Amino acid sequence: MKGRRLRRAAAVSVTAGAVLATGALAAAPAQAVTKPSIAAKGGFVMNNSNAKTLYTKAADTKRSTGSTTKIMTAKVVLSASHLNLDSKVTIQKAYSDYVVSRNASQAHLIVGDKVTVRQLLYGLMLPSGCDAAYALADKFGAGSTRAARVKSFIGKMNTAAKNLGLKNTHFDSFDGIGNGHNYSTPRDLTKIASSAMKNSMFRTIVKTKSYRAKTVTKTGSTRTMATWKNTNGLLSSYSGTIGVKTGSGPEAKYCLVFAATRGGKTVIGTVLASSSIARRESDAKKLMSYGFAKI
Repeated sequence: MKGRRLRRAAAVSVTAGAVLATGALAAAPAQAVTKPSIAAKGGFVMNNSNAKTLYTKAADTKRSTGSTTKIMTAKVVLSASHLNLDSKVTIQKAYSDYVVSRNASQAHLIVGDKVTVRQLLYGLMLPSGCDAAYALADKFGAGSTRAARVKSFIGKMNTAAKNLGLKNTHFDSFDGIGNGHNYSTPRDLTKIASSAMKNSMFRTIVKTKSYRAKTVTKTGSTRTMATWKNTNGLLSSYSGTIGVKTGSGPEAKYCLVFAATRGGKTVIGTVLASSSIARRESDAKKLMSYGFAKI
């Protein structure tokens, strides 16, 4: 009996030693994260705090960006010197004619109304108003004619891109309705959005689901506009979403620049040329979840 107990104790000791030697008692390694497959032709995600790349798919291929261009439109406005968000802009017929002639997305601004810069920024980013974009370009560009001011504003957009060190981005429009030379990449657009998100007003606007503006009419009365709803469905369908901007068009297909914060960590990224609104949102969700798992 005594001999059997000694042999059993020795076996247990040997087994424990073997377990410790193989490290089986150490913490199990983290589950490998599978890189997702997306419908979009291009995609990119990074850790917003240190710009570390988390995912790429044709991330440096130039593509049409649709209304994600408006991220830079807003960035240029918000970086203007002596910016007064409460200064008023009178809506011109040219802005209305422009969106009608191009069948463009609009904030349905009314000719003759006085609208604040703050309201125009909401009209730009939520319903993706090309009329709001035109009004802002006209207001913040320099020159004696509207055409000169618009050209000046687009020049400021390109200067801002160069200042960010972006080599694969060029703008030839204030709203994404380009003339063949309006393009960027998933990586570059993400960097533009990350820079824009440093501005508190921009962050507030792009996470807003709906906004109702009160404008001043020609006669001085107050007009309550129809509610502007954010075209970014992620705000309602992906926990932690904080922005940023949708885009679409015949050439651009379906685009989405997105950002979300969970557990004090923020991922930000872009999908370009996805196949539908539903797929661009699905793509973005996959990439954000993958990004969070990789951080």
